[in-house]
Amino acid sequence: PLQPKPTKPATYQDILDLPAHVSGELIDGTLYAQSRPASHHATAASAILSELWVAFGSRFSGPKGPGGWRILTEQELHLGGNVLVPDISGWRRERLPQLGATAHISVAPDWVCEVLSPSTQGYDRVLKARKYAKNGIRHMWIVDPQEHTLEVFELVGENYSLVNEAAGDATGRFKPFEDIEVDLFAWWDTDDARKREDGENKGELIL
Repeated sequence: PLQPKPTKPATYQDILDLPAHVSGELIDGTLYAQSRPASHHATAASAILSELWVAFGSRFSGPKGPGGWRILTEQELHLGGNVLVPDISGWRRERLPQLGATAHISVAPDWVCEVLSPSTQGYDRVLKARKYAKNGIRHMWIVDPQEHTLEVFELVGENYSLVNEAAGDATGRFKPFEDIEVDLFAWWDTDDARKREDGENKGELIL
């Protein structure tokens, strides 16, 4: 992310003053700004959101999952004086029974997902992860759409511990959404993924 060198601590107004194509976050008085992500990032984030929303986004359980969550994309979080924007975040509905009228939420999520871009890997893995942990966010996923990997972290004490990882075309059940089996292959925008999808649509098996 671009990191200006301010002469004084940044404020929320600095985020509001950013151009429309630039998103901003505020950590310990420093403004971090970045352009919108590339297509591989957007593809993975959209696929993850869609899969989890179908299974968990309803108030009630249904044929495709247990429901019981609020799952939002790029939701602005105001936590302890910091402004953070996870790629995807989720709250158990009993912790966030209603959404307010403001553009931000001040209740820490139960889960966040960061989809990495080459320029933001260290920022997401270190600076943001530390703030997520400090605010008691129990589960964090780190997804790398270029390496085709998922890392699942759980808060143990004050720090995150890696509890699961998967890559490529793996399937699995990953906390806190272990009620369903997740297919990572659908997250990646690759020729192999498109071939498999075309084969499934035609009733063919792609080997």
